[in-house]
Amino acid sequence: MTLALADLSMPATPELLKSLGLSLGLGLLVGLQREWAQNGNAGIRTFALITVFGALSGLLGIASGAWTIAAGFIGLTSIVVLGHLAELKRKDPDLGLTTEVAMLVMFATGVAAMLGHRVESVIVAGGVMVLLHSKDPLHDMVARIGRNDLREIARLVLLGLVILPLLPNREMGFFGVLNPFSIWLMVTLIVGMSLTAYLVGKFVDGKKGAVLTGVLGGMISSTATTASLARRSREEGSGGILLAVVVTIASTVVFVRVTVEVAVAAPGQAKELLPPLLAMMAWCSLVGAVLYRFSSKSGLAFAGDKAPSELRSAIVFGLLYAAVLVVVAAAREYLGESGLYLAALLSGLTDMDAITLSTAKLVGSGHIESDTGWRMILVGGLANLVFKGGMAALLGTGDFVRPLLCGFGAMLAGGVGILLLWP
Repeated sequence: MTLALADLSMPATPELLKSLGLSLGLGLLVGLQREWAQNGNAGIRTFALITVFGALSGLLGIASGAWTIAAGFIGLTSIVVLGHLAELKRKDPDLGLTTEVAMLVMFATGVAAMLGHRVESVIVAGGVMVLLHSKDPLHDMVARIGRNDLREIARLVLLGLVILPLLPNREMGFFGVLNPFSIWLMVTLIVGMSLTAYLVGKFVDGKKGAVLTGVLGGMISSTATTASLARRSREEGSGGILLAVVVTIASTVVFVRVTVEVAVAAPGQAKELLPPLLAMMAWCSLVGAVLYRFSSKSGLAFAGDKAPSELRSAIVFGLLYAAVLVVVAAAREYLGESGLYLAALLSGLTDMDAITLSTAKLVGSGHIESDTGWRMILVGGLANLVFKGGMAALLGTGDFVRPLLCGFGAMLAGGVGILLLWP
């Protein structure tokens, strides 16, 4: 519920002093950075005074109305404009407006602190300080982004921030499993993961970039990561074995995510459910480490020479993803839910989160045994590996597919061993 200024009461003296003290501290923090940067327009004292002025304007706003805050903001803006005009008359004027805009932001931060939004004020001031201090890295990053890179970033923005919110987020179509929002989200993830992998490889040293991309891919979507990197493997000099390492790491992180979800969804049964899943995670980590070791001997770089354009292949995968959802739904409809392992296998083809959370909740509620529960989750994970392996073989090239299938084969062998031999 949002409160208007008229609904707020005058803060008690301790609360008033806290807000004023916080405003002073935040102003000193941002002013310290400006002073260190040897900015001639405003330094540590000026920013402290501006933020306290904002807090006092907020206090007057509570007492007399919002017009006092607006008057204070207009007054400060006038001072900032006059100061910038004076700067322009110098022999070598600083044409930037960063400091001036930061002054206005810190005024508003002081107002917010007085109105009770202290946590938000701290976050904003901290972000402003970091942003001001990151001038050189940010400018260097922009300088290294080319026209084609910017075009791909704009395309991702179009897919994820313009088209995606417009799509209906509900199930429809065959068996009620086709969700336009979810399907287009997978398309967006593929394009996003492909662009992320390219940018990480561009800004981070080769092997480190591969590891970071794999971790991010596993946290977001290992399936989307597999699809995007399989398509990328067709580019000349892409380093197929390194791309296979990224997919292997992403697939390992999936099991990390699974163990966290089980611990959250069924904490009382974690001791029974987690050990075999942790063993699978450890085995996948070992396979990934071995594959990474082989890739270190190849001397290949991870970054590509140009930004990838993944829209066409991403849409193809989106259609494939929708087809798999329909096949899974049809199998459940006609085969029934009696075959738990079959249901887990079918669910795991496209989504590990659904089978993990649903199974953990069933175990937690006592509907199925823990021994059956972890096996269902593991079967879903193995099915997911098979699906990604088949997709990689369909979309990728031999230099990428061969090491990846070797890694996936070892993972599958370990998973089957855990299923059969775990007591």
